[in-house]
Amino acid sequence: MRILVTGGAGFIGSHIVDALVERGHSVAVLDNLCSGCRENVNPKARFYHVDVTSADLNEVMDKEKPEVVFHEAAQMDVKKSVADPMFDARVNIIGGLNLYENCVRLNVKKIIFASSGGTVYGEQDLLPTPEDAIPRPLSPYGISKLANEHYLSFYSRTYPIAAISLRYANVYGPRQNPHGEAGVIAIFVGKLLRGETPVINATGKQTRDYVYVDDVVAINMAVLECEKSDAFNVGTGQQTDVNRLYEMIRLALKSDVLAVHGPAKAAEQMHSALDCDKARRVLNWSAKVTLEEGLSRTVAWLRSHARQ
Repeated sequence: MRILVTGGAGFIGSHIVDALVERGHSVAVLDNLCSGCRENVNPKARFYHVDVTSADLNEVMDKEKPEVVFHEAAQMDVKKSVADPMFDARVNIIGGLNLYENCVRLNVKKIIFASSGGTVYGEQDLLPTPEDAIPRPLSPYGISKLANEHYLSFYSRTYPIAAISLRYANVYGPRQNPHGEAGVIAIFVGKLLRGETPVINATGKQTRDYVYVDDVVAINMAVLECEKSDAFNVGTGQQTDVNRLYEMIRLALKSDVLAVHGPAKAAEQMHSALDCDKARRVLNWSAKVTLEEGLSRTVAWLRSHARQ
């Protein structure tokens, strides 16, 4: 198939591109390289240095004529979304609409959207949280992800497009940026490798569901076979608090550096974990990589790619 991956130079997107190329698909990558890295892009994929909000997207779509679009590109910093909601909306909502209108124009058959399980659901009484829970996003970032899901629901009802939203938990693994604002595992590992002291926000009792990037790629490949629009949680169903996570990372690196605690982040929720039973039943998918194994792989990769 002819496939376009937005954000395909980024952490998750580049792994998806590799899997698609390996399966013999014709793949194009669109990325503004704001957070992605050109070196991440598979050499067998065609690369376009274009922003999803740009009118240049039309030319890329006209040239590539994709049958399927994986929409991974996003402003993904919750803190930045709180500080500048308009910027978040321009990238995540207007950029999404720019892409979806082009998909309608060129009769794209399927859109697979990278949503956010933790931020879309917000604080929930039921953990792990299933797909039918009422969304309660706490940040503009979560609101923008939920808005994209609603827009995709509109497009799938109005046009012959299958729209699938994958509600990711906290994804981690090789290629995640240790210098960014998102991705606490990569940030902690990066700081320890640089001899810096990591900072844990607030008490560190916040819990998250950490899912390894290879498992995320696997469900993206699985939904290529889906013919109907739907939404799926993508996680492990397990909660790990930040204090425990840091200790696991510290031990993996054999470090004696203790983290310090800083102020709480605005709009940060306390607990998140995703019920993925629907993906198991419908897609025969479940996360395979344990947190211990995933951390070991991630530490090894970041160590080998540490800045000198």
